[in-house]
Amino acid sequence: MSIYINAPLNEAAVKELKSGDVVSITGTIYAARDAAHKRMIEMLQEGKELPFDIKNQIVYYLGPCPAKEGQVIGSAGPTSSYRMDAYTPKLLELGMKGMIGKGMRGPAVVEAMKKYSAVYFAAVGGAAALISKSIVGEEVVAFEDLGTEAIRKLEVKDFPAVVIIDCYGNNLYETGRAEYKRG
Repeated sequence: MSIYINAPLNEAAVKELKSGDVVSITGTIYAARDAAHKRMIEMLQEGKELPFDIKNQIVYYLGPCPAKEGQVIGSAGPTSSYRMDAYTPKLLELGMKGMIGKGMRGPAVVEAMKKYSAVYFAAVGGAAALISKSIVGEEVVAFEDLGTEAIRKLEVKDFPAVVIIDCYGNNLYETGRAEYKRG
C-alpha cells in the first residue's frame, strides 16, 4: 500500500516518512543531474541565486529521453545518485527536502539529511517508460544548453518511489541486507 504525499514537501511530512515506505508522489518536483548540480553550486559560490527556490523541493536525478509524439516526456529513469553526492549537502542546507535516484549515498549526504531533515527516495531502475507515465507536465526552467541535463520542472501524479533513507538515517539498503542475511 502506498503512502500518498504531495510535493513540495514540508518538514512535518518528511518526519513522518520511514525507510521502506512505498510512496506515491503528486505535485511539483524538479529534475537535475550532475552537470546542473555543478552549475548550481558554482552559482552559489559566485553569490548568485539558484534558478528555482529549492526550499522544500524534491529533486529527481534524471536526464530524460526525448518525448515521442503525444508524450509529455520520454523514458524517465533515475540516474545513479552518488554522482550528486559532492553537491547535495549544500542543497540540503538550503532547504531541499527530498531526492529521487538510485543507488547508495555517501556518509556526508546521510549526515546532512539527518541534520536538515530530508529524505532519499529510490525510483525503480529499469522502469523508465512506466515512470514517465506519472509525469504529466514538463518545462525546462534553467540551463537549456545542457540538453537532457537541463533543470526541468515536472508535474507528477502518483509517481512511484520507495523511501530508502529517512531523515533519521535509517537506510533500507543496509537494513534490507541485514534482514536477508538473518533470513
